[in-house]
Amino acid sequence: MRIVVALGGNALLRRGQPMTAENQRENIKIAAQALAPITTGNQLVISHGNGPQVGLLALQSEAYDQVEAYPLDILGAQTEGMIGYMIEQELGNLLPITVPFATILTMVEVDPEDPAFDKPSKPIGPIYSQEKATELADEKGWTMKPDGEHWRRVVPSPEPHRIFEMRPIHWLLEKDTIVICAGGGGIPTVYDEEGNLKGVEVVIDKDRASALLAFELDADLLILATDTDGVYLDWGTEDARKIEKTTPEEIDRFEFAAGSMGPKVEAAGNFVRRTGQRAVIGALEDLPAMVAGTAGTQFTLE
Repeated sequence: MRIVVALGGNALLRRGQPMTAENQRENIKIAAQALAPITTGNQLVISHGNGPQVGLLALQSEAYDQVEAYPLDILGAQTEGMIGYMIEQELGNLLPITVPFATILTMVEVDPEDPAFDKPSKPIGPIYSQEKATELADEKGWTMKPDGEHWRRVVPSPEPHRIFEMRPIHWLLEKDTIVICAGGGGIPTVYDEEGNLKGVEVVIDKDRASALLAFELDADLLILATDTDGVYLDWGTEDARKIEKTTPEEIDRFEFAAGSMGPKVEAAGNFVRRTGQRAVIGALEDLPAMVAGTAGTQFTLE
């Protein structure tokens, strides 16, 4: 079975944790322990979030005022390499030494006319108090929005249209390589008026990019791993109830938070519609059961 697993940000850094390399490595070690059992007999492609990491690098870059701060596409490339390295190492420590790994710096094309450019919505970086968020908005010109009880910086999040490295990803899978790619939604790029490819100051949603990746790979299963055991209706209330199985048409009748479960539900539904294959949203520790179809919220056509 060819499986694409999209690791949520909680797999790399838990909310409120200091953004240290040690904390990230410990969380990736936990993720690797969940991933290892599903590598047997399957082709595995791993994508991941990078919002906190990009935000931290942006802050560090801003702090060094001798040169202009690095743009988000460069920071995205840095995090793909950093996080891919950690996943390779921690998962490699659990698997036979003969298992090959490869991290691919993945460029993803977006449309420069996408209306998302006028509506920043994707949270990146650490959480702030409202007072600190207001200060940063005034000082740096950032767009800040509430995130639960806190505030975070938000940037545009246009739709992904093309993943440029699909051919080498296919070649690697043919050699039974575990591939880590499309990290953080991929490195955002556009074609300019002269037809040259260049980076752009946005963050692509990781779940949407993972659904596109799974579609282009003819994957049998897309798993969107997060910190809850599935999709819930009336989340956060006494009436909260988990959706065990659903179809894209059924779940479209409900609304989910744009900053959390909404993109996952949309991505899972779109993948199932386009392919007729299965998608699952659920907890990282339930990965083997999600593959077996006994955990998470299972998306199918029927």
